[in-house]
Amino acid sequence: MVDDGSTDGTREYLANLSGQVPAAERRDPSVAADGLVILFNERNFGKGWSLRRGFEVATGEVVIVQDADLEYDPHDYPALLAPIERGIADVVYGSRFLGGPHRVLYYWHYVGNRLLTTLSNMLTNVNLTDMETCYKAFRSEVLQSLVLTERGFNIEPEITAKVARGNWRIYEVPISYHGRTYAEGKKIRWVDGVRAICAILRHNLLPQRRGNRR
Repeated sequence: MVDDGSTDGTREYLANLSGQVPAAERRDPSVAADGLVILFNERNFGKGWSLRRGFEVATGEVVIVQDADLEYDPHDYPALLAPIERGIADVVYGSRFLGGPHRVLYYWHYVGNRLLTTLSNMLTNVNLTDMETCYKAFRSEVLQSLVLTERGFNIEPEITAKVARGNWRIYEVPISYHGRTYAEGKKIRWVDGVRAICAILRHNLLPQRRGNRR
């Protein structure tokens, strides 16, 4: 678990689990009694930063990203894992647009997602239905091959560009989605869509620099 400078009590709860005081960022993870590995960021650095920190210390054969807000349902883990367990996939995307149950919310969010996915598909030449999904499962070898640099939400198009460039086997499966309203804490804004377009162009068209994970 990576706590990205939360202020809602989660930080203190995790600190109690690990027996540590999260006073400052730690490169060495805390380990709770049940083996749960916990990382504390000293402040909010962004989703991409936190994912990269988590990827650094993950030791399993397969890694699934789970956001804490539970818009994505852990009951869908078996569906995400199935293509990897069968040996036919290296990366599995959980698509919100393949027929799974989902909460009906914002039309223009749907339009924006489709536009971003289409632009990404055009440049990667992969035919995804939901590039921006936060539910992705990876064989550990895939993550070890990726040099990721984004700190915010743009980690999603960056991952897709680099997975496609690596010719890894990608599958999609339908998942359920329990989206939130802005009153319930939704953070995505129109400016994030503009940033995503820039990230798609940057990671697909520009020469890729070597970057560190921090």
